[in-house]
Amino acid sequence: MAPPPAVAVAPGVFRIPTIGSSAVNSFALVDDDGSVTLVDTGVERAPARIVAGLAALGKRPADVQRILLTHAHPDHAGGAKEMAARTGASIAVHEDDAGFVESGESPPNDRSSTMGRIFARLQNGRFPAVAVAEKLGDGQVLDVAGGLRVVATPGHSPGHVSLLHERTRTLITGDAIFNVLGLRHSPRMLCNDFRLSKRTAHVLGELEYDRVGFTHGPEIVDGAREAVRSFLAKSAMA
Repeated sequence: MAPPPAVAVAPGVFRIPTIGSSAVNSFALVDDDGSVTLVDTGVERAPARIVAGLAALGKRPADVQRILLTHAHPDHAGGAKEMAARTGASIAVHEDDAGFVESGESPPNDRSSTMGRIFARLQNGRFPAVAVAEKLGDGQVLDVAGGLRVVATPGHSPGHVSLLHERTRTLITGDAIFNVLGLRHSPRMLCNDFRLSKRTAHVLGELEYDRVGFTHGPEIVDGAREAVRSFLAKSAMA
């Protein structure tokens, strides 16, 4: 069975699967005036699925006013250039990842393990370069669908961010935490600095929210904060 083109996470917040049913996700936030903010753009071939997801919400590419990227990796920024062209929307990303988005090259990965060094030799971290119109900073509250707070969670990439939609109390973790066969940290070999990524993920346990959306894996809509805090407490002891 084909995955649904879009999944409601909270009022005005929708997950758009771009690979499988939830392997890689983008998000659409719909404002009161009907405009859309898109969070992440999947791999280079993802725009077709994003457009289909928007259509399922009764939206067209022209309704997208802003594209936010959680970080500069090919499975999150790969479709940014095409989506910017289709929508006319500007690209925003944390200032520490902006240079990577504009060069179309991922940050270097963590080479502190054997697997990390092997992965560094094998990976092709390139994606279509695209201009960045806005550089985000930690704690910034964007005028998006009632307020979207930027939460810096570096380590997966130097400028990785999570996002808190304050009106619906919905957290989007980016790759700070995966929900793949349970909650987990991003694998070390995929991170720029694995130890930093683990450490900064604990910020997410201190926030207030009711639902959590993941860029890898399905959302949690019941007991979300408790689930995240429990995972972080266990991972701190590991």
